[in-house]
Amino acid sequence: MNPFFTTYDYIPFDKITNADYEPAMMKGIEEEDKEVDAIVNNPEAPTFENTIEALENSGELLGKVTEVFFNLLSAETNDEMDELAQKMSPILSEHSNNISLNEKLFARVKAVYDDHVTDDFARLDTEEKMLLKNTYEGFVRNGANLSDDKKEELRKVSAQLGVLSLQFSQNKLKDTNDFILHITNEEDLEGLPESSLDLAKQTAKEKEMEGYVFTLQMPSYSPFITYSAKRDLREKMYMAYNTLCTHDNENNNVDIVGKIVNLHRELAQLLGYKTYADYALARRMAEKTENVYGLLNNLIDAYMPTAKEEVAEVEAMYYADNGIDVSTLDEHSPLRFMPWDFSYYSNKLKESKFNINSEMLRPYFELSKVKEGVFGLATKLYGITFVKNDKAPVYHQDVDVYDVIDKDGSYLALFYCDFHPRASKKSGAWMTSYKDQRIDKDGTNIRPQVSIVTNFSKPTENKPALLTLGEVETFLHEFGHSLHGIFANSHHRSLSGTSVYWDFVELPSQFMENYSIEKDFLNTFASHYETGEPLPQELIDRIVASRNFNVAYACMRQVSFGLLDMEFYTLTEPFSADLIQFEQNAWSKAQVLPKVDGTCMTVQFSHIMAGGYSAGFYSYKWAEVLDADAFSLFKEKGIFNTETAQSFRDNILSKGGSEHPMTLYKRFRGQEPTIDALLKRNGIK
Repeated sequence: MNPFFTTYDYIPFDKITNADYEPAMMKGIEEEDKEVDAIVNNPEAPTFENTIEALENSGELLGKVTEVFFNLLSAETNDEMDELAQKMSPILSEHSNNISLNEKLFARVKAVYDDHVTDDFARLDTEEKMLLKNTYEGFVRNGANLSDDKKEELRKVSAQLGVLSLQFSQNKLKDTNDFILHITNEEDLEGLPESSLDLAKQTAKEKEMEGYVFTLQMPSYSPFITYSAKRDLREKMYMAYNTLCTHDNENNNVDIVGKIVNLHRELAQLLGYKTYADYALARRMAEKTENVYGLLNNLIDAYMPTAKEEVAEVEAMYYADNGIDVSTLDEHSPLRFMPWDFSYYSNKLKESKFNINSEMLRPYFELSKVKEGVFGLATKLYGITFVKNDKAPVYHQDVDVYDVIDKDGSYLALFYCDFHPRASKKSGAWMTSYKDQRIDKDGTNIRPQVSIVTNFSKPTENKPALLTLGEVETFLHEFGHSLHGIFANSHHRSLSGTSVYWDFVELPSQFMENYSIEKDFLNTFASHYETGEPLPQELIDRIVASRNFNVAYACMRQVSFGLLDMEFYTLTEPFSADLIQFEQNAWSKAQVLPKVDGTCMTVQFSHIMAGGYSAGFYSYKWAEVLDADAFSLFKEKGIFNTETAQSFRDNILSKGGSEHPMTLYKRFRGQEPTIDALLKRNGIK
């Protein structure tokens, strides 16, 4: 029997085959169609229970299979799954449109909405009000009020967007996997740390090659661009990474970008919005494009002077180190300071200022210890514990599974951890869900199953997985998202966990990053993987002292991505520009490094082309204002203060999207956030 047609507590990864997905999806579509027909043809007058809640609870089988399929499409894909995704995407899009554009169904939803609007929703509790509002607005935002011909246009746009977004991601993964830098000459390894060499040697061995193989996966690329003393090879790696999906091959994303941008604009304009950003922001905390630009421009004003100083200092070190007289150079000189020099000389400058670099810290951040530390932080704050679960099947041998137990001993969640890169996994790091939390009518609290997926440094033949401080920070970030899912306590799954406004979803994750440089947290787990010696206090002091090194440059980098995103999605006319020139113009006022001809970031910018952050990348900076403000309360009360943590859990983490995010935030913090805490944390003010 198809595993998806059975009842199970744990996802049966050991039984699911590629052949199971399509029939399970088609059966799921069939079942949800019947459930929707039952709602539409109910002879009773529309009510919240027989229409809104019935719709909310429909599609269980389809949700079950698509959650597994699309999660694995990112974490453990293969050619057959890629092909099936291309085949099923328009079918699933059509099914979704059949529901959102069902006139009789919308008539019932509208009847319930209008009925409750007359008494200001007084007969509903807080969650029910939000569910009704979201359901009604969801139909409207998906075209329910459109004429028949416009509905047909919308169907086509939605289907095309689904296919192109998938193709964009698949092209990026394939192009990333296609590049290797093969080194057999030992002299070309100058400057590279032992951890990088061990990984490159192991990669070469896996590929049955001699010497060392470096890839564009972050655990390989990042150390190379930071430590390689060979400028020509740094340039080669930089150009390979920054020209991904621009080459004249089947993985080229240039045309796909234009199509995706134009389809987003068409969708918004069909629904009566001037731009896609206007459409997207109607369901965001920022609300309007001018508020987004207000934030980004405020950050440019506050950080740009410092960012220019930071880059100038790195540039000066480059010229001094190489004995180059700047006055003899013109704009075409091959000796000019370039972006592939920045990480290398930035690291050297950081070492000279603070006597610290990421490799120095690796021995103290062995993955299993870091995991103990991060889990232990959750125990300190919230009283929860993580118990290894060896019974739950996994989709890859690298995956570990844990039962999460609440402080009263009750079961909270199932938690999957998938840490290391492989060819079948897309780049980056993310949190996802295999099963959403909800509370049934009988009071049964169905607990969630969540997962974090990363691309951390792998163990080698000689050493365990040793992380950089940046990877520790990434772990904390994704773990923060996970806590948002783990603590979910809503009655309706569409309001549960991370189902919140897009510019609020990063608060729990970025909040957790604050702990990465807190002495009292580092002291709980950071010890040398060989000697067991704790991370020396003087090294911790140096970490803290260096926390704001190049912080303004990093801010401008994020702002530049936000500007690029907004430039695409505030277009009112079809995109037809030269992509590279458009990109350079869009983010020019936040750029502090020299531009490089031929490079293009947009063609691999999955966040805004295939990852849900279209007109939303500013969210990282928006949430950073929130997280700095929120953590300032912990700094005031104590970073492990359980009373403050309980308030954060009760008012933010457990509430999901059951209320407006600013309402939730003010309930926790007692006030609206300001940019002041962020500026103070970054040493700008």
